Amino acid sequence: MASVGLASPLLLAGAGSLSPAFAEQPTASGSGFEVKQYKFGSFKVTIISDGATVQEKPWETYGTDQPQETVKSLLQRNFLPTDRFAVSYAPTIIDTGSEVILVDTGFGESLRSGGAGKMLQSLRAAGYTADKVTMVVLTHLHRDHIGGLMEAGAPAFKNARYAVNATEYDFWVSDERRGTPAEANHRMVLSHVKPLAAKTTFLKDGQDIVSGITAIAAYGHSPGHTILNIESDGKRAIAMADTAVHYALNLQRPDWEMRFDMDKAAAAVSRKRVLDMIATDRVPLLGYHMPHPSVGFLERRESGYNYIPASYQFET
Repeated sequence: MASVGLASPLLLAGAGSLSPAFAEQPTASGSGFEVKQYKFGSFKVTIISDGATVQEKPWETYGTDQPQETVKSLLQRNFLPTDRFAVSYAPTIIDTGSEVILVDTGFGESLRSGGAGKMLQSLRAAGYTADKVTMVVLTHLHRDHIGGLMEAGAPAFKNARYAVNATEYDFWVSDERRGTPAEANHRMVLSHVKPLAAKTTFLKDGQDIVSGITAIAAYGHSPGHTILNIESDGKRAIAMADTAVHYALNLQRPDWEMRFDMDKAAAAVSRKRVLDMIATDRVPLLGYHMPHPSVGFLERRESGYNYIPASYQFET
């Protein structure tokens, strides 16, 4: 999603089989930057925050094919304001023991004055530094996922290599984006992503990024939008990226159109497929735009899904 206010802007095999192999660690707070750490098999998964923004007129972003009052009614049903909505941004660190992998990077400098761009501070609050990151995985190339790649005109993660879907990269670097509504995001990709191409792996659907982390196509939100299947010691989770952005409007009405889904029909198909997999397999989700700490479960409800935030399921 490429607007200034809202860029596209999102562990254990199942909730029914709790195991100390995935243990929740206490919430940390360093200089006001909350992080949440989980032990997931042999992986340590840390949810960090890039910040949050508040937007107005939710019906102009979600349910754009629905009457305004229908969108307001669903918000009211969920005890939410009907005239505004909040969006959080949650990059994730996956520490495999041999790799420190950052999944998406937030807005970076481009929205630091607007409530976001806090990823580097949150990284430090989690006990990491940018130099310790060995790989950055980009689920797609909208500005709230790539803005943190550069800092003061230089790569923020000087020791990292990168991974992104090949179709996604080719679309955004193409000169065909000039003179279209996608041009602003195209320019950011040229300045933030293309300079890193020599250190980038261009992924295909089903490709293993590292052992235990697999790229799965979920196209529609963007041409190469990718989710991650994460498995460690028999435990599994899905990092769903921007498959759903609002925990009520997107999840409870997955067939509603969202403004920043670039191919709305394809996005709806991907959304239903991914959400159904998460609910059916009873696996935890990591949601880039879900309310912090952005880990939860899905249950089927009516024509959609109900989001259940993680609480103490992962405690030893």
